[in-house]
Amino acid sequence: MRTLFIVLLTLLGLSSALVVQHQMVYRESRRSQMMRRGEWGAYLQHKAALRDSNPSVYASLPQNVNDYGDVEYLGNITIGTPPQPFLVVLDTGSSNLWVPGTTCDGTCKGKKTFDFSKSTTFVANNQTWVIQYEGGNAKGYLGQDTVSFGAANEQQLPVPKTTFGIATQISAEFKNDAADGILGLAFTALSVGHVTPVLINAINQGILDQPLFTVWLEHVGTATNVKGGVMTYGAIDTTNCGPVIAYQPLSSATYYQFVATSFKLGNYVQSKTYQVISDTGTSFVGGPQAVVDGMAKALGATFNQDFGSYFVPCANIKTSPTLDITIGSHVYSIDAVNYIIDIGMGDGNCFFAAFAFNNFGFGPAWILGDPFIRQYCNIYDIGQQRMGFAKSLQP
Repeated sequence: MRTLFIVLLTLLGLSSALVVQHQMVYRESRRSQMMRRGEWGAYLQHKAALRDSNPSVYASLPQNVNDYGDVEYLGNITIGTPPQPFLVVLDTGSSNLWVPGTTCDGTCKGKKTFDFSKSTTFVANNQTWVIQYEGGNAKGYLGQDTVSFGAANEQQLPVPKTTFGIATQISAEFKNDAADGILGLAFTALSVGHVTPVLINAINQGILDQPLFTVWLEHVGTATNVKGGVMTYGAIDTTNCGPVIAYQPLSSATYYQFVATSFKLGNYVQSKTYQVISDTGTSFVGGPQAVVDGMAKALGATFNQDFGSYFVPCANIKTSPTLDITIGSHVYSIDAVNYIIDIGMGDGNCFFAAFAFNNFGFGPAWILGDPFIRQYCNIYDIGQQRMGFAKSLQP
């Protein structure tokens, strides 16, 4: 009888691990809105001026990859007991979770705020934090509570005893954004204040069935505020993704960083060992100036200074070659429908979804953003510190 009791306990323990699918919402990024209005080029110049005027600050950014005006995919979460809802950026390129608090100044106007006095599971911390991103900043204090992936009316992944940031001030970039806050999904080593990220906390507590998650991004065209994909926590998504093509070990467990050895578009090829990252928080593909220029030229795209982007005729979507990226022994081909973006300019022009950035010899040289992830499901295997890739099962 005692043996049976132990077996039952073991089975109950095994069955308590979760697999949860988290629906994402697609919102047109501020980048796309500003590009359509011809404001993106001026915004980039403004950012460059900020870096030039504050070199000591911007030279040591803890999270210098993301520009949160570039975000397209958001998710619902709740915090506290009873649950308080928030819409956040689900970002594999950062590691901290923060949402506005009730004591946030006027910068948080119009956003949902967390009221710790209404949560029976809240534990005060009071340690302060400041995060300086490339295009904005936020600051506040830390607290601990139950954070749940998903909306209150959906299947949720609750993660108790999670430390997160409660913002008392946010910069204009976040004030004007659709999201309430940011939920970073990268590693603790990247976290400001060495706070354990929510998903790492879930893994440490044995909540997930497997220590990994899958991202499937849906191609939605010019639609906005629609269902845009699914994050599957604790399992490989076999509904929206084909068989795993290959795994690539991480070269750095900070971002989800690994090595790529070739980028090819048409008759342009650049073969070199590059450090690259998979980043759900970037709507384009970013890389070295010379390589992006070379690919754009092969595509027949022209750079427009006012828009800060490469123009290409929308008709080219049907005739352009694939953008081929070599990772390990496999070539991953991105169709033109995923790297030529129609944001509704109305003049027959689309954008080559690539941008140049300078890493000044530090960190990743390439950011594989949404065009790559829409083509291939990305499997973020935290436990084995590797990335997996599977063909997205969508037209």
